[in-house]
Amino acid sequence: MSKLPFVVFDINETLFDLDSLTPHFVRIFGEGNVMREWFAQLILYSEALTLADDYVPFGELAGAVLKMVAAIHERDISDTDIVEVKAAIAAMPPHQDVESGLTKLRDAGFHLFALTNNPKETCICQLEHGGILDFFERTFSVDDTARRYKPAREAYQAVEQALQVPPSQLCLVACHAWDTLGAVAAGWHGALLRRRGNAPLDVGGQPCVIAHNLDDVADGLIQRFGN
Repeated sequence: MSKLPFVVFDINETLFDLDSLTPHFVRIFGEGNVMREWFAQLILYSEALTLADDYVPFGELAGAVLKMVAAIHERDISDTDIVEVKAAIAAMPPHQDVESGLTKLRDAGFHLFALTNNPKETCICQLEHGGILDFFERTFSVDDTARRYKPAREAYQAVEQALQVPPSQLCLVACHAWDTLGAVAAGWHGALLRRRGNAPLDVGGQPCVIAHNLDDVADGLIQRFGN
């Protein structure tokens, strides 16, 4: 049996249902599609800050981007609106396939970790609220490690250093191609989970597993590394 890689999970959307935030955007903007626009802009500006050698915590950035999107749509947004969206992020429910997929991997002998752009306290709150915290041996946040957002290489290197393992001993599971691309570029394995609205990118480093649900991702990783 080959040595199993440590499996590191992205959090937002990969494990938790981002669409649960939509009612807040319907209330604020009058349409739910703005939620996806806001999230895409949030990722864009997290990467822009990293490229500019600047940094603010993800929650602060999320609020600032929400204000920016409101200005674009010529909508008034209050501090209470921002607080409510942030609270909803911390309370997103896990996708239905999460517990069974994590159980498969744990039962197959994989060690499970989390790596997020969120502050660690938000990540812990999400995992606790979702009832899946006990699956993870350790959680990592860019906020208290690299202070550079994924897919910057330093975000992945901080995990390598903390766990004292080479890049080849790590595998990132994420539903965002930009995240698996960064991990593969850092020397990790990657597994792309095709949540709704996400798809592979045919350039750059490719994930070794691509599947539409976490159970199938788990099966793919077990087949690839467990024999």
